[in-house]
Amino acid sequence: MDFLNIGYLRDGNERQKLAYETLVARQIMEKLADFDPILTGTIPINIAIATSDLDIICYFENQQLFTEAVLKYFGTETDFQVRSGIASGEKIVVCNFKTQHFEIEIFGQSIPTIKQNAYLHMLVEHQILQSKDENFRLKIIQLKKDGYKTEPAFAILLGLKGNPYQSLLQLLPTVSH
Repeated sequence: MDFLNIGYLRDGNERQKLAYETLVARQIMEKLADFDPILTGTIPINIAIATSDLDIICYFENQQLFTEAVLKYFGTETDFQVRSGIASGEKIVVCNFKTQHFEIEIFGQSIPTIKQNAYLHMLVEHQILQSKDENFRLKIIQLKKDGYKTEPAFAILLGLKGNPYQSLLQLLPTVSH
């Protein structure tokens, strides 16, 4: 699965097709092209629930230029918000807005997108889902409906101990990418 190109969504389930249409119609990935955008989260790996948003991660070298770009391209969108801060010692910018079918979150930081935790978690989760049966996928979805975040839901079903976000990353050496 090539998660670096959203074309795979065209042949997916209805929610994935709708995500593709939304991203293409609004040219979101094109507008963010200078920042190596990747769609991450639950929609690409088919464990989304009704409230799942479109999570797009980006890489910036210059935080101000990235912030200016999201303001320029998305500042007039419904419920637009942008904030910046520090997470795990790295500068971040988070932009949120709503479209007809999705809430969209654009997350930028000064770490290349293929090395960001959201992408790495998705790769591990995808590999796990590929190695398990449909019942496992449905249990993940049920835990999400019950209020669990994705990584804790995986940790529960896999019996992982400690911080679920770190525990999943420890499975990374088994992922080929």
